[in-house]
Amino acid sequence: MNIALINRRTALAFSYDIVVAVFAWYGAYLLRFNFELPPMHFAIMLQTLWITLSIQIIAFISFGLYRGTWRFASLVDLKRILITISFSAFALALTLYILNDSFVVPRSVIILDCILLLLMMGAGRFIYRALKERLIYRTKFIKGKPVILIGAGSNAISLLKDLNMTNKWHVVGLLDDDVSMHGREILGVKVQGNISSLPIVSKMFSVSHVIIAMSSEQNQERLKALKFANNLGLETLTIPSIDDLMTGRFNITQIRRVDVEDLLGRDSVDLDNTGLKQLLEGQAVLVSGAGGSIGTELCLQIIKFKPSQLICLDISEYALYKLEQFLGNLEFSIQLFYVVGDVKNVALLDKILAQHKPKVVFHAAAYKHVPLMETVNVSEAFNNNVMGTHIFARACKKAKVDKFILISTDKAVNPTNVMGATKRLAEMICQSFQSKLGTRFVIVRFGNVLGSSGSVIPKFRQQIKSGGPITVTHPEITRYFMSIPEAAQLVMQAGLMGKGGEIFVLDMGQPIKIIDLAKEMIKLSGYKEDEIKIEFSGLRAGEKLYEELLANDEHTLPTPHEKLRIASARIVDKKWVNELLKWIATISDKDELLIKKELKSWVEEYKSNITS
Repeated sequence: MNIALINRRTALAFSYDIVVAVFAWYGAYLLRFNFELPPMHFAIMLQTLWITLSIQIIAFISFGLYRGTWRFASLVDLKRILITISFSAFALALTLYILNDSFVVPRSVIILDCILLLLMMGAGRFIYRALKERLIYRTKFIKGKPVILIGAGSNAISLLKDLNMTNKWHVVGLLDDDVSMHGREILGVKVQGNISSLPIVSKMFSVSHVIIAMSSEQNQERLKALKFANNLGLETLTIPSIDDLMTGRFNITQIRRVDVEDLLGRDSVDLDNTGLKQLLEGQAVLVSGAGGSIGTELCLQIIKFKPSQLICLDISEYALYKLEQFLGNLEFSIQLFYVVGDVKNVALLDKILAQHKPKVVFHAAAYKHVPLMETVNVSEAFNNNVMGTHIFARACKKAKVDKFILISTDKAVNPTNVMGATKRLAEMICQSFQSKLGTRFVIVRFGNVLGSSGSVIPKFRQQIKSGGPITVTHPEITRYFMSIPEAAQLVMQAGLMGKGGEIFVLDMGQPIKIIDLAKEMIKLSGYKEDEIKIEFSGLRAGEKLYEELLANDEHTLPTPHEKLRIASARIVDKKWVNELLKWIATISDKDELLIKKELKSWVEEYKSNITS
């Protein structure tokens, strides 16, 4: 909006207030004398009008009545008007008292003037807003797509207000299971009935789009509504999560299509915000693997707790560039440092740790793709996941970092692949560094995250986009899944709770069959199940039919957090670690089948599913 238009609207608003101020002063006299104004008081009314107007004009400008926009007039504006009028009335009464010999103004006139002025100034603004919204509504009625909102709570009301300002959507009805709301209207839109009446209401209004506007606290009801609308073949949209709204990634008007993450049905994470604030606020924090899916989300979650600085370390220049672009769009006052480097570079690590002195380190850097690490890259998996963790953990202990949090995986449990075995070795290395004093090493073990790089979700999306087929390795294969924000939040919560040496196991909920996931994604993409073919390609090297969160000889202990438990696992000493490192130094030239055979002596529960 250009400056000339703003100035013109301000001038019109100011002119309106001056006109109604004149009418209010005159009207106050008329009411005081029952519309039979004596000539003497009429003359006083004219004489004092200029004094009254001068005081009120100064008050109108001083109290910022023209900062807002009439189109969005609200109770806040009415409150500001009331304060302004009250102040100007007091100033006027004081002035007239000083000039008492010159003018005699009845006290009731000042009171009546306040009442009339409040009514006329407030009415003008709200009538203008009503006319504008009605005009917008009529335009939208002609141009906007008909849509039904599911939910009649605060989220739905906020969304409805914003949708009324656009021409894209025309909300024809609301649905909510709260019987007391049925038949009522919200901003002119009727609550048509409960959610189960969606098939009837959608046909009544010829609706093909539904927006789920329920809060994250109504998780099960929201999940039920999502699946119900999706199964009806309606194009289902939803609003951003409360976490996305709080971090500034989205606002409520940025409606998006329902994604597979929405159908996961997991409850929101209850974080110890006070404890995390004490741990992170005003402190330097370092995240390795910061450009990855979990690393990026960790950075985003950490920023909310206002550390003094955040050091983002990643070996991939491109991943760090994407992270820089993403975080650069958010508003916060935190120093960010993007460091391209390898966790095996001792000199670089010592320099970063000495310069920034991080209190907390999250180690998310690792090679995680199972088939890629299973052949050709076996020795690199050991170098990065095991040696890299040892070098980084040793550097952090030397630099007296308060907490070192290793992000592990459920594939470290009874591993059948090299990647999982290397992560189990990384867990044991971190536990071997734990002592009574100094750095506290905490391990967090969880399963797959939806939508992360290298996961099945992006792969399925691409295959659906290409018209299929979707390739699933086995009809019975299952995996544990959680959303990226949930995983990052629980990693932080476990990091806070860890005293040193624990392996935290996250509550991953119920395992999900990959074939069911594929079918849901087909429906979410607007296709019928028979329109996109599903093919079975067979288990890949190192792949399990199902993942486990505990090894056969492990058990867990409860923690104060319902989604976190502590695994009791085998602990090794420094002598064992030194022997392990010597062995890893010899494997670069060895045959990979031999490496896997020898690996069994270091990870007893490892069972390779590749035969020689």
